[in-house]
Amino acid sequence: MNKWTVEELTLALALYCQLPFGKMHSRNQDIIRLAEKIGRTPSAVAMKLVNFASLDPEIVNSGRSGLGNASVLDRQVWEKFQKNWDGEISSVADQLVTVADVKAEELEEDLPLPVDTTRKAAVEVRKKQYIFRRMVMSSYVSICCMSGLSEPRLLVASHIMPWNRSNENRLNPRNGLCLSVLHDKAFDRGLLTVLPDYSIVASSEISKLRDDKFIQETLISCHGKQITLPEKFHPDPEFLIWHNENIFKS
Repeated sequence: MNKWTVEELTLALALYCQLPFGKMHSRNQDIIRLAEKIGRTPSAVAMKLVNFASLDPEIVNSGRSGLGNASVLDRQVWEKFQKNWDGEISSVADQLVTVADVKAEELEEDLPLPVDTTRKAAVEVRKKQYIFRRMVMSSYVSICCMSGLSEPRLLVASHIMPWNRSNENRLNPRNGLCLSVLHDKAFDRGLLTVLPDYSIVASSEISKLRDDKFIQETLISCHGKQITLPEKFHPDPEFLIWHNENIFKS
């Protein structure tokens, strides 16, 4: 079999970012479709994904070391992603959406777009947002890191630094949290934040609403607790600091 090319490795690493560790096997339909696209066997693709796992610090620190056979080129592609998430994911976004067999309705996210955005540009943004959601959801195994909610239809891949405030980190999975729609809205409005030690802080604006039983049970009760960390791509402390300083209503 021919050596892996940079484009093939880029596609494989992008898929790695979208799959939970436990689903990196040759029976996974995403892996099968990517294998067909690049002319390799599902087993070879699955093995390459597990090789990438050996470069992922969160996976290694959890005791799951991957196969440990990552090549020099594997490492180079991994480093390129760490330095330029938006560029690397964008370069293969169309192919990733095709591999994932995404239906049109799955790209209809409620992402605000500028009023002058063309239809073509809007579709491209939706594709990238879809990939970001898949990366974040897989990292958190589709569980809200604040509440523990596990119903996918009520979960959001929430940006720590908003989409329109950091172009270079729009597709960085370390800029994401898996949140329920309620906790996402509270986080987005600065009523909740997460400190660099991964503890949750409730704003005084909602902390004073202790007579509201619903807010007490769903939001205020999160104060002081630790978020459930993802199996991959822990939130970047620098992004959390930015949210604390620019969004949170302390």
